[in-house]
Amino acid sequence: MNRIAALACILALPAAASAQEISNPSTVAPPIGRYSHLAVVPAGSDMLYVAGQVGNAPDGSIAADAEAQYERALRNVVAILASQGASPHNIVKLNVFLVKPIAYERSAAIRAAVLGDAVPPSTLVYVVRLARPDLMVEVEAIAVRPKTRAQN
Repeated sequence: MNRIAALACILALPAAASAQEISNPSTVAPPIGRYSHLAVVPAGSDMLYVAGQVGNAPDGSIAADAEAQYERALRNVVAILASQGASPHNIVKLNVFLVKPIAYERSAAIRAAVLGDAVPPSTLVYVVRLARPDLMVEVEAIAVRPKTRAQN
């Protein structure tokens, strides 16, 4: 199966059961973007730590601009989660590091296109540079999944 077909299969997977409770307490202002204030992880869940993903395709090529790198980095996170039977709904923390600003409207549209209706707690940080000068975006995630009986 070629990589594009494999990615299409991954993105077509049904959402994995969400292991966490997402919350926006009424005692603080509502989120100003596509995120939530809190994720509560049930005891006994498997924790999945996704290393910082950059805008490189499976063939190693790097997307040319910040928007394309952001989309590719998010798609890399989704593919890694799918390899473990998880989906964007399992993310309990998403950190985004940007060297170049992306317009909020475009950023929200990209995030919605890749993560769907998942709104994990998130942090966006502008940094001076990343590991290489051609990298403009890095995304890291922490996700959870319920343990199966076989894992207990």
